[in-house]
Amino acid sequence: MDDDHLSRAFAALSDPTRRDLVSRLTLGDATVGELAAPYDMSLQAVSKHLAVLEAAGLVTRRRDAQRRPVHLEADALADLTTWIDRHRLAVEARMSRLDAVLDELSSTASEESTS
Repeated sequence: MDDDHLSRAFAALSDPTRRDLVSRLTLGDATVGELAAPYDMSLQAVSKHLAVLEAAGLVTRRRDAQRRPVHLEADALADLTTWIDRHRLAVEARMSRLDAVLDELSSTASEESTS
């Protein structure tokens, strides 16, 4: 996933309603009406949220007879997770190095105080 796709995906997920829609879609495909049911907003407003998620590549809509179910794209979430994990691992490695330096300094200080 390139930087532009990442930016659109993270921007799409910056809204709590869209994050909730994504969470609900982890349970399975749903229609706009089914997704809109728990919200105090119009179908059109929910459709606009879904359009943002769709533009970011996080969901797709397909035609299934009379229904147009919304589908969560797991690969797009995997790309986000990969990006986050890469940065998390880099930070954890840096913190491990810092811990090692602090342990060394602490050991040196302890040895000097007992001498």
